[in-house]
Amino acid sequence: MAGGQTDGEDKVSLELTEEIIQSMEVGMAFRDYNGRISSMDFHKTSNYLVTASDDESIRLYDVSNATCLKTINSKKYGVDLVSFTSHPTTVIYSSKNGWDESLRLLSLHDNKYLRYFKGHHDRVVSLSLCARTECFISGSLDRTVLLWDQRADKCQVDLLYMYGLLRVKGRPATAYDDQGLVFAVAFGGSIRMFDSRNYEKGPYEIFSVGGDVSDANVVKFSNDGRLMLLTTKDGRIHVLDSFRGTLLGTYNVKPVSSDSTLEASFSPEGMFVISGSGDGSVYAWSIRSGKEVASWLSTENNPPVIKWAPGSLMFVTGSSELSFWIPDLSKLAAYIGRK
Repeated sequence: MAGGQTDGEDKVSLELTEEIIQSMEVGMAFRDYNGRISSMDFHKTSNYLVTASDDESIRLYDVSNATCLKTINSKKYGVDLVSFTSHPTTVIYSSKNGWDESLRLLSLHDNKYLRYFKGHHDRVVSLSLCARTECFISGSLDRTVLLWDQRADKCQVDLLYMYGLLRVKGRPATAYDDQGLVFAVAFGGSIRMFDSRNYEKGPYEIFSVGGDVSDANVVKFSNDGRLMLLTTKDGRIHVLDSFRGTLLGTYNVKPVSSDSTLEASFSPEGMFVISGSGDGSVYAWSIRSGKEVASWLSTENNPPVIKWAPGSLMFVTGSSELSFWIPDLSKLAAYIGRK
C-alpha cells in the first residue's frame, strides 16, 4: 500500500500519539461494493482481512499488498456478521435473509460449508470466537446468547436460559478477551463477566455502565485484556477497567437506528479508542485524558464498521466502501524530526 504501514517490516516502532492519529487519512479505498459493509474482521496471525456486505458478498483481502484475493457470494442466505476462525481461510458468518438464522462455518479456500449451527430464531447481532479453544458465542434478537463448539452442530448451552434470564429485554453483545480466558455478555445496562473455563458457575462479576440502559451494540476487550468498551444505541461508548468494572470514561456520538450497529475499537496498545457515529463520522479519543483527539466527518448517515489493524498504525472503516486509514507522513515530518 503506497505510503502505508501494513506488512511485517512496516509495523512502525513509532509510538502511537495524538499527532499521528490527527494526521491519519484514507490511503487506499475499495469502492466496488454494491451495498454497505456490515462486518469485518482481521485474522490474528496473518495479514488477512475479511468483510461481509449487504450486496451478499464475503471478500478476503491481503492487507500487506492491499489486494482482494477472493469474493464469495452468499445469495441464498445473505451475510451479516463474519469472523475468522484460527485458520486464515475459514470463517463463521451469520445470515441476513430473514428466514434462516443459522450460522455457517465456511472454507474460503474452496467455498465449501463445513458445518451449520442451528439454534437462533431471529437476527444474530453479536459473534465472538475464542482464541484459545474451538468455542464461540453468538447473541441474537431472539434474546438468546448461545455458546458453541465449532466441532458440533448444536449449541453447548443457552447462557441466558441457564441463569434464568430468558426474558431479558433488548439486544445482547458478546466478546471473548484476546487470550480466550474470559468472555463478556452485555445487555440491559450491565456487563456480565464469565470465566470461559468455568462458565457453568455463572458470571463472576456484573458491571454497571452508569445507568445507560439503551440497547447494547458492541462489547470489546483491549489487546492486553485490561480494558473493555461497550457501545450503545443512544450513541455512548463506555470504557471500563475489565478487572474492577470501574467506569473510566464515556464518549458521546450521534445515536444509531435500531437496525444499525455502533462499533468502536481500541488502538493496539490500548491508549486510544476510535468509533463510528450515527451520522457516519469517525472519532478518536485519548483514554488517558478522556478528550477527543481527532474527528473525520462523513457525507453518509449510517455508522461505519471500524477496526484497528493488529500491531499497526492503521485502522479500517467499512461503509459503502472499504477504507484504509494511515498516517500522512508529510504532516508528520516536523513531529518525527523532534523525536
